[in-house]
Amino acid sequence: MVIFINGSINSGKSTVSKIIAKKLTNTVILEIDTLRKFIHWLPLEKSIPINLENACLLIKNFDKNNINVIVPYPISQKNYDLIMKLLKGLKTKIYFFTLDPSINIALTNRGNRKLSVWEKNRIKHHYRIGIHRPSFGEIINNSNDKPEETAKKIISKLS
Repeated sequence: MVIFINGSINSGKSTVSKIIAKKLTNTVILEIDTLRKFIHWLPLEKSIPINLENACLLIKNFDKNNINVIVPYPISQKNYDLIMKLLKGLKTKIYFFTLDPSINIALTNRGNRKLSVWEKNRIKHHYRIGIHRPSFGEIINNSNDKPEETAKKIISKLS
């Protein structure tokens, strides 16, 4: 299975993904930001489609080898459409969950993470363009949830 964990920066995607991966067998976390490092010199907006294409190639390879994949990444409607096109014909189930804490929570430093000015501006951008409330998948308001509670909600919806 493939599980996309969508949401703005600092919505809990990576933390929740790690918890889910520990609960599922034979599962990897595919951090698209790691793929971005290969082409760090490209402007972000130009690198996103390339990173998504590379991620989908990896997803297909993992799926061929019966390995589940969790992908934490902010996904716009345009990028959702691209992902679905690139994964067309994949026989495994694809899930999309969006973490939607209030913007005030997303803009708060949590744990050891201290948000940079760029990250705060990007969070505001994500909320402006609706990353937190897309027309696809299931939206989970995790404003008051601990990451373990959010992970449990997602796992309960996997068939």
